[in-house]
Amino acid sequence: MNQRNKLKIINDPIYGFITIPSALIFDLIEHPYFQRLRRITQMGLSHLVYPGANHTRFHHALGCLHLMKKSIDILKSKGVDITEEEEESVQIAILLHDIGHGPFSHALEHSIVSDISHEYLSLEFMNKLNSEFDGQLTLAIDIFRGNHHKKFLCQLISSQLDIDRLDYLKRDSFYTGVAEGNINSERLINMLNVVDDELVVEEKGIYSIEKFLVARRLMYWQVYLHKTSLCAEQILIRLLRRAKFVFEISQVKIENSTLNFFLRNKIDSENFDDSTLELFSKLDDYDIISAVKVWQYHDDFVLSKLSQMILNRDLLKVKLKNEPVDPKKLEEYLKKASKHFNISESDAEFFVFEGSTSNLAYQPDKEHINIWYKNGKIKDVSSASDQLNLKALSKAVVKYYICHPKSNN
Repeated sequence: MNQRNKLKIINDPIYGFITIPSALIFDLIEHPYFQRLRRITQMGLSHLVYPGANHTRFHHALGCLHLMKKSIDILKSKGVDITEEEEESVQIAILLHDIGHGPFSHALEHSIVSDISHEYLSLEFMNKLNSEFDGQLTLAIDIFRGNHHKKFLCQLISSQLDIDRLDYLKRDSFYTGVAEGNINSERLINMLNVVDDELVVEEKGIYSIEKFLVARRLMYWQVYLHKTSLCAEQILIRLLRRAKFVFEISQVKIENSTLNFFLRNKIDSENFDDSTLELFSKLDDYDIISAVKVWQYHDDFVLSKLSQMILNRDLLKVKLKNEPVDPKKLEEYLKKASKHFNISESDAEFFVFEGSTSNLAYQPDKEHINIWYKNGKIKDVSSASDQLNLKALSKAVVKYYICHPKSNN
């Protein structure tokens, strides 16, 4: 009987050829839990602003796997002690770090299920896979949770200079066409080292770190926190909230029994069990879009109108401000929307709302990005850099927004 070749090569538009390093990792990629990521967009509704941003969590996870393999190779070449088991496990941990994302990634993170983060769900999926694979993911889970005794391996998974960020900045920059986010991840990886069990960047890599932090700030304002994307995500969140409400009073008619389950029941950490996880693993972007296409014809005006807004990209007007929105202005827009749509003011709140968003590229009060000098000294990048604006990047910038129908102008 011929044994299937599991050491495949995948062609990636960012890095070229990506090699799957082991049979176990191949089997994890083949698993339906992971294949679902092909149907989860990496950037939610950002494609409504940047048409090319239709790449998926599947792309991102494979990119992270590739960068982790390069990082481990670099560190081992510099004499850092990493066992074969640790090498495979840290690659598994980064491969599966986003496996818990639901439809449209962050956009619906707390809408399908209440108060459960994608990190929590990723861990649940990893524990389930660990049972299926006879405990072979135990060390990977230990690293993912930050409990492994080698701290630098945990930092590669989650820190202010982790593999996740090195891939998504470069990948999202490529697919959106926003050149300001294009970082040199290969250069950054080549400058990595380990001192006293902590990840450091060699002195000559400081300019690449500066570029990385500036690129992160620009990508957040230009892409991730773009006002139109923010508005679209808020509309989708409210659309699902309205669907749950309508389902309770008159039954929303859709064929998808899996989505029906999450609309019908309030799911949170208290009642999230293995059967719920299995149902969640069946949900993806297609389920939401299919339902929205049905809901655009629903008798409920709010549900129908919100659905049409998403499908036809006929969104609300968005205004960004440096100061909180005046409550009187919000009330004024509510009254106008209520009159224009001939609906109650409580229903008008689905079309008129305000909020805030913040951008913080670097958090030196949490975990540092440390620069390692030839004389053995280690400095935080914000004090090591001669870039005056790098200190400014460690201060949160808050912006406020208000969304309302265009007819309210």
